[in-house]
Amino acid sequence: MSTEQERRLLRDTIEAGFRDAAFVTDVGIRLVDCGPGWCESELLVTPRHLQHGGVVHAGVQATIADHTAGAAAATMLDAGRHVVTAEFKINLLRAARSDRLTCRADVLKSGRAIIVVEADVFASVHGEAVLVSRFNATMSVLDLA
Repeated sequence: MSTEQERRLLRDTIEAGFRDAAFVTDVGIRLVDCGPGWCESELLVTPRHLQHGGVVHAGVQATIADHTAGAAAATMLDAGRHVVTAEFKINLLRAARSDRLTCRADVLKSGRAIIVVEADVFASVHGEAVLVSRFNATMSVLDLA
């Protein structure tokens, strides 16, 4: 299999993980791009994503970061394996007031049983990406069978 075919297969697999996750789809999170050890996603913010003070809800930020981190971890897996979140911590650095969030997740350490991932969530403010939260997670690797 060529490198381009491998990249396309990886992207198709990760894209299916976004498409087939009902909650993630309902929230509106979409895959932007991915590669070995990383993933990027986006969310077009609507009023349903806001808390009562008019900023993006912390749960929305945690959801985009968690799913994107899981997808980054999944890029490191052999066929027949998947990941679930074992634990995470999120630092909400500033209020997210934006009509668009983006997330970039990177694998920090990939092992046979666990994968450690970090994800940054950015709000688009006047055309600039402003870091609004940082997420660290441990993903457990499981066999599908």
